[in-house]
Amino acid sequence: MPKSPRPRARFPFSPTVRALLLAVAACGVALPALAAVEHEDVDRLMQAGKLDEAMTKADAFLKDKPRDPQMRFLKGVIQLDTGKRAEAIAAFTQLTLDAPELPEPYNNLAVIYASQNQFDKARGALESAIRTNPSYATAQENLGDVYARLASQAYSKALQLDQNNTAVQPKLAVIRTLFTPTPPGAKPTVLVAAAAPERPAPAAKAPPAPAPTPAPAPAPAAKVAAAPAPVAAPAKAPEATPAPAPAAAPAATAEIETAVRGWASAWAGQDMDRYLAAYGPDFTPGGGQSRKAWEEDRRARIVGKSSISVNIENLVIKVDGQNATAKFRQIYRADSLNISSRKTLDLQRSGNQWHIRKESVGG
Repeated sequence: MPKSPRPRARFPFSPTVRALLLAVAACGVALPALAAVEHEDVDRLMQAGKLDEAMTKADAFLKDKPRDPQMRFLKGVIQLDTGKRAEAIAAFTQLTLDAPELPEPYNNLAVIYASQNQFDKARGALESAIRTNPSYATAQENLGDVYARLASQAYSKALQLDQNNTAVQPKLAVIRTLFTPTPPGAKPTVLVAAAAPERPAPAAKAPPAPAPTPAPAPAPAAKVAAAPAPVAAPAKAPEATPAPAPAAAPAATAEIETAVRGWASAWAGQDMDRYLAAYGPDFTPGGGQSRKAWEEDRRARIVGKSSISVNIENLVIKVDGQNATAKFRQIYRADSLNISSRKTLDLQRSGNQWHIRKESVGG
């Protein structure tokens, strides 16, 4: 599902607030320093999970400055995070009318529409965001996800209308791998690798043709498997690839993947002892919270949910000695809340275990 930009507490301004400030400044709107401080205060409260307090502060600010685009945007994000989708839609829609130079409200509208399977409306919102700012990477990525969803719907419809169309099945299978959550402990799906094995399927169904004409069968396969054509190259690949250098990396990568998926599993299972143990002793929470206050806040937000699902997709791990980073798309569902976002974990080896040193959204 498309992702919504989440403000991150980072001095002096989080990326979301800073982007909004720059956008408004580019339009010649002067913002007093006090207003910028208020934006950052609400941003920090949101990052600390204190959404009620953040909403109270945003409402108080908007009583005096009801036209302020930054605070209205932050309020819309709070409404989205607390499940008030109708209010969030109204807030972001009004922002697109009052501040059409800002791409973020369009993007967040697309996030909501996509969560309701209204992919045509999501596409329109994202195209508006990109027209406003062609270099807005989040909207570009989200538009790709929406196009993939629309393609999946079209292929499914084509298959319903003509079940004998063997060319559609491999295409639909490839599209579906984009949105199938990776089960805990399994290898993350590599889309390029997954596409190739799907291609021989049509060729296997082609031989039942009575006439001895093998020529038609390769035609559909050629459409799909154009990329893996150079088979002669692998003969020289072993000579050019230095085996000793990457030898140690796979073991560490596997350990880190196990640690990350174990962390997600503990979160989903509301196993707080195992969840908190995934964070190292030098982990510093965002928003200026103490470690103790952060742990209490996490317990309050996790324990007692009727159900929690934390899926990890597109996991990419980089190892640098005793340190590593794990970047992935996190699909979080709890009760009526459904959030898709980029997550980055900085980890450090401690003995035989990898622990989280820093956790951030985005990137």
